[in-house]
Amino acid sequence: MTVYETDLPGVGRKFDLELADDSLASVVIHHDGRCELYKRPHREANGEKLLDLTGEEANKLGSILEGAYFESVNVDELTVPLGDAIIEWIDIPEDSHIAGQTLEESKIKRQTGTTVIAIQRDTETIPNPGADFELHSEDILVAIGTREEHAALDDLVERGP
Repeated sequence: MTVYETDLPGVGRKFDLELADDSLASVVIHHDGRCELYKRPHREANGEKLLDLTGEEANKLGSILEGAYFESVNVDELTVPLGDAIIEWIDIPEDSHIAGQTLEESKIKRQTGTTVIAIQRDTETIPNPGADFELHSEDILVAIGTREEHAALDDLVERGP
């Protein structure tokens, strides 16, 4: 990951950060503290402005991104009492074939190895749903399983059996 720094006379400084998909995030920091954030598909392209922040807003966002409010962890090195199992939240898209099926009909457990431990529907959380619980598009599945099992669940929800 490379960061390019450019002085902008009379304006401030620009930082270009190469992203994993070969696009760039460009940040223009003005002398007065204002900050503009752009995304560019490649170095020669014009950027799409994503944010225009005051100095205070930019400082707060920078603190958040730096981890002052929440520090992420390397999940590959994470050890938890669940062993290899992790809990993930999976959105059921509008066109998913499992929408309208019960948990039993969807064969989630049988085909993926994951266990659905709750469903988030709008503002309601349904803990430990039964086999006859009907899934709707826009529901969020809360499931426990290994990374491989979650990958299989993502495939099942998105692409079908």
